[in-house]
Amino acid sequence: MSKYNIAIVNSSSFGKIFPEHIERLQKLGSVNHFTVDGDITGKDLAEILHGYNVIIASVTPFFTQDFFDHKDELILITRHGIGYNNIDIEAAKEHDTLVTIIPALVERDAVAENNVTNLLATLRCTVEANTGVKNGLWVDRAQFVGRTLFNKTVGVIGVGNTGSGVVEIIRNGFRCDVLAYDPYKSAMHIESHGAKKVGLDRLLKTSDIICLCANLTEENYHMISTKEIEKMKNNVYISNSARGALVDEKAIVSGLNSGKIAGFATDVLEEEPGYKNHPYLAFDNVVVTPHTSAYTMECLEEMGNKCVRDVENIVGRKLPERAVQEYSKYLV
Repeated sequence: MSKYNIAIVNSSSFGKIFPEHIERLQKLGSVNHFTVDGDITGKDLAEILHGYNVIIASVTPFFTQDFFDHKDELILITRHGIGYNNIDIEAAKEHDTLVTIIPALVERDAVAENNVTNLLATLRCTVEANTGVKNGLWVDRAQFVGRTLFNKTVGVIGVGNTGSGVVEIIRNGFRCDVLAYDPYKSAMHIESHGAKKVGLDRLLKTSDIICLCANLTEENYHMISTKEIEKMKNNVYISNSARGALVDEKAIVSGLNSGKIAGFATDVLEEEPGYKNHPYLAFDNVVVTPHTSAYTMECLEEMGNKCVRDVENIVGRKLPERAVQEYSKYLV
């Protein structure tokens, strides 16, 4: 194929921090940015992207069966991230579309670091204290008394790439007793990072702090809801850097209202982008960041490089690395 039309869809960062990524793509074909509603229908999305055979994709929109049924010219979707739950992999395979993701290690340190950063900001009332100083309340600093992370019992849900990083930070850096729930990881794997493998019930009942680091699947959708929060300790703190739909947002709000949850930190929402009227934002003891866990200069540079390399490999008729859908007649 002599003509490559490249669409960058719903990405707030690709090519903006590192314009050289765009320059490299422009040597391969035409490049355009698109911003669409996260809930756009597959057919409408296919019509907007008509003629584009390469897509650099963000966490939204959803590339559904309906999308692929109207998009046969598509060669590649390269995710500017490690998750791909917004792409129907079987439909992509049916339509010979390769799907690639960022290698997990590229994002590991940045995302794990932000899970703990947001947690610390919540524990230590950092945002409230900073706002207080700006409003002339320095002398009233006693209202900003927080809690320490050191020596707490911390439960980590999901001990894959990011979760194992969180375990290492809080175990080695803060001397925490770390419990971990992950049905897909062995006790040896979990212990090698410094945690103890336990069941979900024990983690919920005994943890002072809970860090969510799991992939989103059909099985763990809203895995933290009313009955799970009821099992938790009073005054529990929760930090989520994974996916917003791991928690039932109404249940979290209820827990915050009752005081069961002493603080909640999240980098993700079930529906993104979030807006200023989101219920979480009514609470001073909630820290919300706009899905920026991977937003370090180091991480974004390598993420962008990976997406560009994927396109360069396609032009050279080579299978890109980290292909989660690797079958295409285009490479035959």
